[in-house]
Amino acid sequence: MTDPIVYVALGDSTGAGVGAVNGGYVARLYKRIRERRPSAELANLCVSGASTTDVLRGQLDNGVAKHPQLVTLGVGINDVSHSVPLEQFAQNYDRILTTLKEKTNAQIVVANIPDVSTARVVPSYLRGKYHQQIVAYNQRLEEIAKRHGVTVFDIFSITTSELPAHPEYFSPDGFHPSDEGYEMWAVQMWPVIERVLQTT
Repeated sequence: MTDPIVYVALGDSTGAGVGAVNGGYVARLYKRIRERRPSAELANLCVSGASTTDVLRGQLDNGVAKHPQLVTLGVGINDVSHSVPLEQFAQNYDRILTTLKEKTNAQIVVANIPDVSTARVVPSYLRGKYHQQIVAYNQRLEEIAKRHGVTVFDIFSITTSELPAHPEYFSPDGFHPSDEGYEMWAVQMWPVIERVLQTT
């Protein structure tokens, strides 16, 4: 685990670090990678508000062009929030992974959709429905990831368990993670990243 690597991050505001002072999960994972591989490079292409369509149109080609050894993908909550049809989401997600598998030799780790149904900005009467929508999108996401042979980091189960008891994991906007929330995410995700890096 000494060779230089290029790490490309694709996704939404959680990758961009919206809600935090010291970066999202991507910046925190990269810090850990650099501690072990000081020459590692990061191309964080994540954009706040991005959906799977935005990743396809605005991030994917740039990411492929970096010739990465590691790719993380964290996207989907904006598809749910904007009522993108499940079949369209699935088609987009499949195209993203197909492109990454065909055009790169990268190790790919996808984070499924976090369970933010308990976020302060979500009205209580909508939380059950929002939770079930996230479950449905994650089922398709995980089926697609399995078919492509990519690693899934299950942030959904972690957030379902942790967020109701830890309001400090939300930023003041009541939706995005705080620094504490992103640190929890990175701590939980790091062993998955460390494991896939053993093969690069």
